[in-house]
Amino acid sequence: MKLTILGGGGFRVPLVYGALLADRAEGRVTRVVLHDTDARRLRAVTRVLAEQAAGVPGAPEVTATTALDEALRGADFVFSAIRVGGLAGRADDERVALAEGVLGQETVGAGGIAYGLRTVPVAVDIARRVARLAPGAWVINFTNPAGLVTEAMARHLGDRVIGICDSPVGLGRRVARALGADPKEAFVDYVGLNHLGWVRGLRVAGRDELPRLLADPTLLGSFEEGRLFGADWLRSLGAVPNEYLHYYYFNRETVRAYQEAARTRGAFLRDQQARFYTEAVDPGVSALSAWDRTRAEREATYMAENRESAGAGEREAEDLSGGYEKVALALMRAVARDERTTLILNVRNRSTLSVLDADAVVEVPCLVDASGAHPLAADPLPGHAAGLVCSVKAVEREVLAAAESGSRATAVKAFALHPLVDSVTVARRLVEAYTRVHPGLAYLA
Repeated sequence: MKLTILGGGGFRVPLVYGALLADRAEGRVTRVVLHDTDARRLRAVTRVLAEQAAGVPGAPEVTATTALDEALRGADFVFSAIRVGGLAGRADDERVALAEGVLGQETVGAGGIAYGLRTVPVAVDIARRVARLAPGAWVINFTNPAGLVTEAMARHLGDRVIGICDSPVGLGRRVARALGADPKEAFVDYVGLNHLGWVRGLRVAGRDELPRLLADPTLLGSFEEGRLFGADWLRSLGAVPNEYLHYYYFNRETVRAYQEAARTRGAFLRDQQARFYTEAVDPGVSALSAWDRTRAEREATYMAENRESAGAGEREAEDLSGGYEKVALALMRAVARDERTTLILNVRNRSTLSVLDADAVVEVPCLVDASGAHPLAADPLPGHAAGLVCSVKAVEREVLAAAESGSRATAVKAFALHPLVDSVTVARRLVEAYTRVHPGLAYLA
C-alpha cells in the first residue's frame, strides 16, 4: 500500500513513520513517498527516517520527490501536512496581528485567517490533482487550519478527505486519566469545530463520569485544561473546552502574554527548526538524535504563553508525545482493513449539528470503517457554544469565498466578522499588512 506524505520535509513526519514501523499487520503501508517543495528539508527528514528504520525488518520503503504529480500518482492514502509560506510565514502572521492588538495564532483569529487565505488555493489544487491522478485515494488532512482546509478539499473530493487533529485526543486522554479511567475504554462526547470544541461527557461502561470531575476541585486541578481555565469556569460551562478556547475565553490575557513574550511561537519554531535542518543534513551528525532533542523542546514549550498567563505550570510528561500520528494510523487501518473504530475527526456535518448545514466540516466522534468516517449523532450545543461555532463557521465560509473569488473585500469581511477582531478598520489594516508580507496573497484584488 502506498502512502504519499505532502509536506514530506516537515518536522513531524518521523512521528508518522514511527507509527508505520510499529504496524506489522497484513495490508500495512509498504511504500512511503515524501513530497516537499524544499529538497534540503526532504534530505534531512529522509536521513531521520533511515535511522528510524535501521534494523527494522520489512520497514516501509521511503522515496522522496519534489514533483507533486509523481508523488500522487497511484497513491492509496495521501497525508497532507503542508505549510504554505513556511514558519517564516507563521511568524509574520503573528507579528502583523499583534501589532494591531489582536491574536495572531496560526489557526485562531487573524493569524488563522491569513494562513487560511494563502493555504486554501494550494489545498484546492492538490484536491483536484488527487481526483485526477489517484481517484481511489483517501486524503488525510492535517494541514492547518484543519477544519477549513478539509472543507475546501471536500468540495472536490467529497467524503474521501478526512481531517485529523491531536488536540481532542489529548484532551480526552487527560480527562480520562484525571478520572482514573482507561482512555482506551472511555467514549469522549466531544463536539465542535477544529480547535473550537468541548468535552461534554466521558462515558465509561455506559456511565457519564464528567459530572464527578466537575464537582471535584482537586480532580479539576490535576490536569492541564483544569488549571488553564480554572475550576469555577469549567463548572460554569458544564464542560471541558479544547485548550484553544483559551484564546477566546481569556483573550486579553493571552494577547498581552504574546505581546510581552521575547519571541512569538512561530518565530521560536522558525529559528529552532532552522538549526535542526542545518544539523540534520550534516553527515557527521545523527539526524535522529537531533530530531529527538528538537522535538522534546518543541513539545515542552507548546502554548507556553497561555499556561503562563493562567498560572497553569509546565506540561505533564504524558502530554509530550504527540498523538496525531496514532490517529492517522488508526484511520488508515480502519479504512484499508475494515477495522471498525471510533475516532474524533473533521468530517462533513450531514445532520450531526442542527445549527450547521450538511456540508459544513465539524469535529466530532465518527464511526470509521471501509466506507469511510461516519459522524455519530450528537445532542444540540448549548446556546453559547452554538453561537461561537456558527460565528466562526461563517468566517470560514468567507475565507473560502475570498480564496475562490480573489475578492479583497470578502477577505476584509472574513477578518471583520471574527469574534477576536474587534473593528472593521482593524480588519482592513490587517488585509493591507498581510498582503504586503505574503506573496501568496497577491491574488486578492
